[in-house]
Amino acid sequence: MRNIKIGLYIVLLTVCSSCKKYLDIVPDNIPTIENAFTMRISAERFLFTCYAYMPLQSSLTANPAFTAGDEFWLHNDYSTTGYSIARGFQNVLDPYLNYWQGSQGGKDLYQGIRDCNIFLENVGTVPDLDEYERDRWIAEAKFLKAYYHFWLIRMYGPIPLKKENLPVSAGIEEVKVRRDKVDDCFNYVVQLLDEAAAPEMLPNRIDNEAAELGRITRPIVLALKAYVLVTAASPLFNGNSDYIGFTDNQGTALFNTTIDQGKWEKAAAACKEAIELCEMNGSKLYYYSQSGQQYNVSDTTRIQLNIRNSLTEKWNAEIIWGNPNSTASTLQVQATTRGLDPAKRTNGGVAGNLGVPIKVTEVFYSDRGVPITEDSEWDYAGRYELKTAGQEERYNLKYGYTTASINFNREPRYYASLGFDGGIWYGQGRFNDNDPWYLMAKKGQSASTIANHSHNATGFWPKKLVYYTNVIGDGNTYTKIDYPWPVIRLADLYLLYAEALNETTGPGAEVYKWIDRVRERAGLQGVVTSWQTASVNPGKPGVKDGMRDIIRQERLIELAFEGQRFWDLRRWKTAISELNKPITGWDLAQVTSAGYYREKQIFKQVFTTRDYLWPIRETEMLANKNTVQNPGW
Repeated sequence: MRNIKIGLYIVLLTVCSSCKKYLDIVPDNIPTIENAFTMRISAERFLFTCYAYMPLQSSLTANPAFTAGDEFWLHNDYSTTGYSIARGFQNVLDPYLNYWQGSQGGKDLYQGIRDCNIFLENVGTVPDLDEYERDRWIAEAKFLKAYYHFWLIRMYGPIPLKKENLPVSAGIEEVKVRRDKVDDCFNYVVQLLDEAAAPEMLPNRIDNEAAELGRITRPIVLALKAYVLVTAASPLFNGNSDYIGFTDNQGTALFNTTIDQGKWEKAAAACKEAIELCEMNGSKLYYYSQSGQQYNVSDTTRIQLNIRNSLTEKWNAEIIWGNPNSTASTLQVQATTRGLDPAKRTNGGVAGNLGVPIKVTEVFYSDRGVPITEDSEWDYAGRYELKTAGQEERYNLKYGYTTASINFNREPRYYASLGFDGGIWYGQGRFNDNDPWYLMAKKGQSASTIANHSHNATGFWPKKLVYYTNVIGDGNTYTKIDYPWPVIRLADLYLLYAEALNETTGPGAEVYKWIDRVRERAGLQGVVTSWQTASVNPGKPGVKDGMRDIIRQERLIELAFEGQRFWDLRRWKTAISELNKPITGWDLAQVTSAGYYREKQIFKQVFTTRDYLWPIRETEMLANKNTVQNPGW
């Protein structure tokens, strides 16, 4: 690790994704596990094998948050395992994105946990390893073990905890493990994170960035602990009456169906601790700096770059945890529209297949910082009527271009996050925002459908995912900056804290403080001011239920397209309503504005209570009679 970047190192180790494969290189008749821990260098390789099980958060095929929900929609000729879930094809025979056994696009996280256990059991025997490095490696392995357990808990609910590996001599009944209570599962994850976060175990920051960016730090551990505890306190896992009667085969209840308010108090305390440590070590909200840039930009464009670059600017100060082994490469290709430059419409280096449903675009606020359904001056009923952009809209919309009213008078995050017909797309080789690219997406125009295998199904693109300096070149070239996927950034932590505080003490100055920091960066006034001046419901921020709705919508906007909506809808238990709404887009086959701007249903999703948790593969149930299936499957 001293001389090799972890990102490259882990990529190399993915070819050795299990202990067995890695140890195939040792001579015959030498005990493999013991050999792995006879030297520091081989033990270090084993540690990075543990890292190699990290789920690929930037992957359209491996991360259910991208295509198994409703935030993106793909055309029918584009196939991924997650998309099969979104379209209602999840099953018990061979579940999609199976992280329990490792199939259908999912990694075997239990194998990852087993390798972490092997490492923890043996790292103490490495002779040429100093105490500080040993403690650091132990903390990293415990963190990974905790994260793999947590990933499984979010998907499956109560799982069998694998605190230690079973001995080879274990009998059949010992192998047939039962599922642990969901509260015990969360408690064990927190226990591991507390052990990893003990003082002097991990560095607070990475000093040798060239070699070690991506390794776990103490702020990462505390940030994940905060997220875990907020998840544990949320309605899906805290007092969920849907799981009354969900027991193991001995009658033990796996869910506590009584709400425990103390869980929110623990979550709030963990969020505060994480924020304080992160800020102490230099974490801060990202603001775009024009220093050294070729062109100065308008305030409108600058605020949009605050949003776009908080996600896509490599290792910026807002990113608490970035995963260098999961870079946004293919994701950017699929998010970038063809025909941004009309002269390069046929460039196959970009695809633009990621469509955003209209219902997701309606989540973004009006330009007065409140929901478009609540703004006293925003015409929600007339949102699909045609309107022509004037000079005052030139940094958001093409001057003189006719588009739908839904694209007018929206907050900066709408224009920063979305590409659409008539919308400005700053960057991508044009850095003078008085002469930027803009989209033309009606039939026959440059951003319209070129081929069935490569087109956008809704008429909206997730521009936020695309780094602004990427350039579509000649032929099939696409010069892009691939950035490590930000798993947790500071804005996420602020909003988690606001949520936990509101659930604990109700709305007040301390709750508003954290959400208003995020809003200020996005060019909006504070919550109370915005609702008092613009909303038909001015008292909403003053009551707990109203503030809960505001915080939830703020998360859906600020963290749009970052893989959070999928999990948030589940933990809030709002997926049952949101994922039963139709997926709609514009009528893409139309040439005229009047024809194009008609809402068209693409798909009718169906989500039932059973879909909150993943099914366990049927063969597992047959092999282990002690493992019960999730309800409804």
